[in-house]
Order: sequence, then structure tokens, then C-alpha cells
Amino acid sequence: MQTRRPQTGRRFDSLEQEVFLNLWRSYDRLRALEEELFTQYNLTPQQYNALRLLSSEHPDKLRTLDLAGRLVSRAPDITRLLDKLHERGLIERVRPADNRRVVYVGITAAGLALLEEIREPLRRCHVRQLGHLSQKELTALVTLLRAVRRPHEDDASVWQ
Repeated sequence: MQTRRPQTGRRFDSLEQEVFLNLWRSYDRLRALEEELFTQYNLTPQQYNALRLLSSEHPDKLRTLDLAGRLVSRAPDITRLLDKLHERGLIERVRPADNRRVVYVGITAAGLALLEEIREPLRRCHVRQLGHLSQKELTALVTLLRAVRRPHEDDASVWQ
């Protein structure tokens, strides 16, 4: 005789809710591994993302608002995020004399060195997070995630 688990009600209100909650849970599990790594370098994932974006523009600088628009997740207080990086000497800020309201941000040699130090441990973290998936599965997942985001991205988004 087969024993059945008692039904305690529906777990999800819809398939969309099930997908969303699974995305959320997946993000939470993957983020925990990443935060474990970044804590060792006294960084948040958003701070790392800002440094990574600035390094891709180096030696040029980005306007603060342009940097904020390129971050993986929104940073409601980009100034505070950048303040912490500036205090550590990882970024520099430049205010043009002709327009003091605009701030350009660039990565410093110390910021570049920190990214180089993190490169291999972060690669291992990503393998730990997703290395159990095949290349075909990873490619399919990227395609699906882009399709999920597409109607919710701004037309100018670099994530299109």
C-alpha cells in the first residue's frame, strides 16, 4: 500500500507564482554563496558590480547616473555606495569645473588590483553556484531569463 502525503492546500496560486517564487529562492541560494565570498573582501555584490563596470571603462570615467543605470540591480543610494568605495581608495570622483552637478567616477589602481585578486575566487564561486549545469542548460537558462525580463527592461537598457 502506497502512503500519500496529506494535501494541506495548494502551494501556489498560479504557475506564474510558482515560477516567480522559484526564481526568488534560486536567487537567495546563489546570493548566499556570493555574499560569503564578497564578505572576505569587505564588499557588497553591488559594490563589486560597480567596480567591474568601472574597470570595463578604464581609463575613462562614467557619469554617476550612467553607472547607476548599468548596475545589475538598482541602487537607490548610489552616492552612499560610491562613498564607501571612495573611502577605501578604490574609485576616484571628478567634478568638471564647468558643471559641478555632474560627477564622473573612475576606478583606481587599488580598485583594479582588488578585482584581479577576486577574479579567481569569484570564478570558483560561479562554478560552485552553477557548475552542475551543462553548457547547453546554461545557454538555455540565459535565453529564458532574457525572455522573462524583456518586457520589463527600459528600451535603453544594456540588459536587452
